[in-house]
Amino acid sequence: MKPLIAFLILSLFQCSGKTEHETPSTTTTRQVGGPCDGCDLLYEGQPPLATLVPTLELASGSEPGDQLVIKGKVVQIDGKTPAENVILYIYHTDENGRYSPGKQQTLGLRHGHLRGWLKTGADGHFTFKTIRPAAYPESKFPAHIHIFVKETDKNAYYIDEVRFLDDPKLTTEERNKAEQRGGDLNIPLEMDSSGVWQGNL
Repeated sequence: MKPLIAFLILSLFQCSGKTEHETPSTTTTRQVGGPCDGCDLLYEGQPPLATLVPTLELASGSEPGDQLVIKGKVVQIDGKTPAENVILYIYHTDENGRYSPGKQQTLGLRHGHLRGWLKTGADGHFTFKTIRPAAYPESKFPAHIHIFVKETDKNAYYIDEVRFLDDPKLTTEERNKAEQRGGDLNIPLEMDSSGVWQGNL
C-alpha cells in the first residue's frame, strides 16, 4: 500500500493572478505558476474557512454510484513536515461521467454538484468520502478526481488528477502523460468488506 502522502506543496503549478477572494496583499501572497482553468470556481460557494475540517463528505449516501473513500496527507516541500491549514477543493463527475449540477445549485455549475472543500489539520491528513466517478461519455480519458490547492500565502493552483490503476482507460501511454504535479496520483483501489472502495494518496 502506498504511504499516506497526497502531494508535496511545491508551489510550481500555480494559477494565474490573485482573485478578489484572496485577501492577502500582493506583498504577502506569493504569485507563482501559469494559467489554471477553473481555479476561480474554487471560491464560488466556498464555506467560511473557520468551518472547514480535514474530513469531507462530497457525496451523500443517496448519491448513485459505488462509494469511495480517499485518504491522504499534505506535506511541505521537504516531503516530511505536515502542511497545516491547506485548503483542498475537490470535484469530479457523477456515475454517468458528467458534471451534473444539483437541483438547487446556483454556484460552480461547471464543476457539477459533486464538489467540496476541506482543510488539513495539524498533522496534514485529510479524508474525503464520495462515489467513484465515471469517465466522460465516449471519451478515451480515464475517470479522475480534480484537486485544487490553496495555501495561506499563495494563490490557488491545481495538481494532477487522481486516477485509478484498475481503470482500463488508464493505459501506460496515459500514465506517461502525467506531469507529476504533486507526485504520482495514479492509485490502486481496494474494496472493503462493506463494498466501499478505499484509496490512499
